[in-house]
Amino acid sequence: MPPEEEHRVDVHIDALLAARGMTLTELADRVGITLANLSILKNGRARAVRFSTLTALCDALDCQPADLFTVRKAPG
Repeated sequence: MPPEEEHRVDVHIDALLAARGMTLTELADRVGITLANLSILKNGRARAVRFSTLTALCDALDCQPADLFTVRKAPG
């Protein structure tokens, strides 16, 4: 199996939390996922995000999916 290609998706949960004065623990409680899984997502190590989780994140942070994620341009 070939090595997994590094992704170029940046996750902006930290900035959204800071702007809303919310902690990661509070967000995990509001979204209904474990702090460990939210941390994996926040640090860009998640392999996938369920639409139900994405919806809950957007509801809790009063944002749109594009506020949570951006994709860096490919090098070259």
